Amino acid sequence: MQVEKTLSVRGHEFQIHGWCDDAFEAVADAFAANYVDEEEIGSATTIYVDGRKVIDVWGGYRDADYAKPWNEDTIVCMMSVAKGIAGMAFNILIDRGQVDPDMPVAEYWPEFARNGKERVLVRHVLDHTAGLPVVLEPMWRGAIFDCDAIVGALERQAPLWEPGTVAAYHIHTQGNILGEIVRRVTGKRFPAFIADEVTGPLGMDYQYGNLSDADLNRCATLVPTVEGTLLARRDTDPDALIAKGFTQFPDEPMPVTLNSTAWRRAEITSASGHGNPRAVARVYAAISRGGEIDGVRLMRPETIKDMLTEQHNQTERMQERPYHQARGVLLNTPVSVWMGPQMRSFGHHGFGGSIGFGDPEAHIGFAYACNKMHARGDNGPRARRIIEALYEVL
Repeated sequence: MQVEKTLSVRGHEFQIHGWCDDAFEAVADAFAANYVDEEEIGSATTIYVDGRKVIDVWGGYRDADYAKPWNEDTIVCMMSVAKGIAGMAFNILIDRGQVDPDMPVAEYWPEFARNGKERVLVRHVLDHTAGLPVVLEPMWRGAIFDCDAIVGALERQAPLWEPGTVAAYHIHTQGNILGEIVRRVTGKRFPAFIADEVTGPLGMDYQYGNLSDADLNRCATLVPTVEGTLLARRDTDPDALIAKGFTQFPDEPMPVTLNSTAWRRAEITSASGHGNPRAVARVYAAISRGGEIDGVRLMRPETIKDMLTEQHNQTERMQERPYHQARGVLLNTPVSVWMGPQMRSFGHHGFGGSIGFGDPEAHIGFAYACNKMHARGDNGPRARRIIEALYEVL
């Protein structure tokens, strides 16, 4: 059925568009309810069940002035949702035997074995226990946009603690380290590898960096809440570990940075992926049903089983929150990242509320994206409302 609704809320007219299977009408209603009951500006959600798309809806506005409608082809930065896609893509190298997760990173990147990092395993990078959650070397404001400079600093840095012993969310550095391993093994930059092996074959509208002018014109503007969130810690608590994770950011308001052309074109595979839920749900749909969708196979079921094996369930030090960690993706962690009632669900949320996940029991691929970012530490009520409606239908 076609979904066409107009909601008059908070002095604005919100248009909801898209399609859903008749049986999933309640899920489309839950999506629309976010505009009434929450602070939604613009958003989209897509859901697959057993390889079949059952809902694809979008609505609202892609700017804070409520002037530009969120269109079918609108893309948005979903923040750390990028980690899930990058993590699954990296596991393709493990599936092919090109990388062994139990080998030292230095096996593939010899220069990495400096200052005590010879004991850092590939597995430690994938599960955030490598001891390199931040870059400590003094660098210029804006260095975050120079992937090779960050990689060089990490190559020189000593781990903050014994690798493999302490979980600390590698907010930006995980992508730098994994990306350099990919480059050493395949000769390709990480975004190019992901495009060749995942987003291209699946026809996903999702990319890391180097957005074209046309892509820039269809981006939604992120509207983050800064006060009281991790984004404010750089200035309010500069000695905190979380603050050090943003030291290399430009000296400008965070909303300016996250909507800048520099951010949208940067190779930050842990955070700066831009796309739509239609793309994110599709890759989770493939992995949740054994690694294949529409004749495209990403990896073998045995690799997926290994990838989803628990690595640890610690309270990580970066934000002092529990994380149930698998190999490159998170496992369902209700207090931090709720992915429905199935505890074997896996995926990754993004700061502000976006999320992508897969349920290997019900063979679900789910994604939700928004531009009005909430100020919570978990993935929030908006995605939850849609997820709850989905499982009530199932």
